[in-house]
Amino acid sequence: MAATMQVDVVSAEHEIFSGQAEFVVLPGEVGELGVYPRHTPLITRIRPGTVRIKIAGQADEELIFVAGGILEVQPSMVTVLADTAIRGQDLDEAKALEAQQRAEEARRNAQSAQEIATVESELAMAAAQLAAIRKLRQKR
Repeated sequence: MAATMQVDVVSAEHEIFSGQAEFVVLPGEVGELGVYPRHTPLITRIRPGTVRIKIAGQADEELIFVAGGILEVQPSMVTVLADTAIRGQDLDEAKALEAQQRAEEARRNAQSAQEIATVESELAMAAAQLAAIRKLRQKR
């Protein structure tokens, strides 16, 4: 039997996932992070993207979209404190495309540096949601 670790993914609203996993892959601040049991302790920010969880004893991976947050890794536990978290199967492509179009329009009309930064963040989140939807489609 493969080594496992406890993985918890929570958002401000509720717990999205809690269970034993063989590994987790997620979008770290400076690139994709892979975490296996007995990983060195770590705390880092995560950026919008997909969290992939290889659940112990199952062939399929659980996909969860996160809109940023904090990752804490302990040797036998991984905690993702997400700003927003949505299960892969609950993502809505039409809403994500609409959000991307609104953000692109807002970027064209942005005046100040703060407006531009806000719009770029919204655009990155919409793009990350669409990428998560595409990953989920490939998985099926």
